[in-house]
Amino acid sequence: MSHGTYFDDFGVGEMYEHTRGRTVTNYDNYALTHLSMNTAEAHFNLVYSRQALDGRFSERIVAGPCTLGIVVGLTSQDMSENAFLDVGVTALRLPNPVFAGDTLHAKSEVLELTDDRPDSGLLSYRFSATNQDGKTVAEGERTVRLKKRSAWAHKDEAVMPGHDMGEQS
Repeated sequence: MSHGTYFDDFGVGEMYEHTRGRTVTNYDNYALTHLSMNTAEAHFNLVYSRQALDGRFSERIVAGPCTLGIVVGLTSQDMSENAFLDVGVTALRLPNPVFAGDTLHAKSEVLELTDDRPDSGLLSYRFSATNQDGKTVAEGERTVRLKKRSAWAHKDEAVMPGHDMGEQS
């Protein structure tokens, strides 16, 4: 659960089981596949998908960037609600395919906190996601620049009353 998610709220080694799940739709896949001009037919051509890899799949495979976008989104409320810069995403793996109708759940672990500026710091975390069958479908590490409570809470409260939920307990 989100408790304000300022840099100050995190500790190395903390684990987060993100409460929201997300069911992937064909529209999610179509939109990102076509927006990114991905021409791999297994993402948008059902007949092709069913014939690819000796008929291993009965549905279109959700494009990896779509899966990653959904998974990072699932982590955002807890991990990066107060981020103002994505610094990097590394160590990406997609060990199992995702299909429309799959419901994804994510979890994260705080790997590193870098206190390098008076107004913000860097949070590095590892994320992973599973489908409804418990199979891991995505893994990676993300680094974001997060606001510090002392520098931003009063400003955030002025423009978004109720934003600062208090320090993490």
